[in-house]
Amino acid sequence: MVKKNEEASCFEVGGSCCRVEAVVGVDERGQMVLPKELREKVGIRPGDKLAVISWAQGGACSCISLIKTDELAGMVKNLLGPMMAEIGGK
Repeated sequence: MVKKNEEASCFEVGGSCCRVEAVVGVDERGQMVLPKELREKVGIRPGDKLAVISWAQGGACSCISLIKTDELAGMVKNLLGPMMAEIGGK
């Protein structure tokens, strides 16, 4: 269930908070610009690599999310590291 949380100006979905941070346009080359305030807020710097994660619902992509590739790699390592150590007997 989605519920509007007025104090945090976000939509609560399953205990998480979703917020519209910005509205961006896409130019004729398919490029878009993330506003400076948002880049500063999330710590995106020139040269950073971002992974685009999509979420499909009913056979159509309904949401995309961006995550820094180094953070994604860390999350995967934390998730798989213990399992790999167990498999390897270490």
